[in-house]
Amino acid sequence: MAEFMHPYTSQTYALMRIVTGFLFLWHGAQKLLSIPTPPPPQVPSFVIAIAGPIELIGGTLVMIGLFAGWSAFLCSGLMAFAYWMGHGTKALLPIQNMGELAALYCFVFLYISARGSGIWSVDAARKHPSGVSTSTR
Repeated sequence: MAEFMHPYTSQTYALMRIVTGFLFLWHGAQKLLSIPTPPPPQVPSFVIAIAGPIELIGGTLVMIGLFAGWSAFLCSGLMAFAYWMGHGTKALLPIQNMGELAALYCFVFLYISARGSGIWSVDAARKHPSGVSTSTR
């Protein structure tokens, strides 16, 4: 077991939450704002209309840690749906159907939804105005 990292559990979780939200929000920015590049032409308009706002807003909320549990749960559901509708019908394994990213996002967001915002988040700052959380979780 990685005992040497145990004292940094809260910090590594916060970094995972922040980076995951940051990476995810750009999928929505691409769909809705064509930033940094326009979405591929084969993306259906209903995917842009439904997934785009969830990715952009949900990713931002997860990244900053504001209602991260609820936001991550919605993002996890979106990625489960994306996997089964966009990838799972093509082949059984993610390596075959190109659904690895959707599957990984789904389970990372599911973990974030169970764990919540944690340290370095707007939720932690709102609970403890000094910015110091008493929770080690």
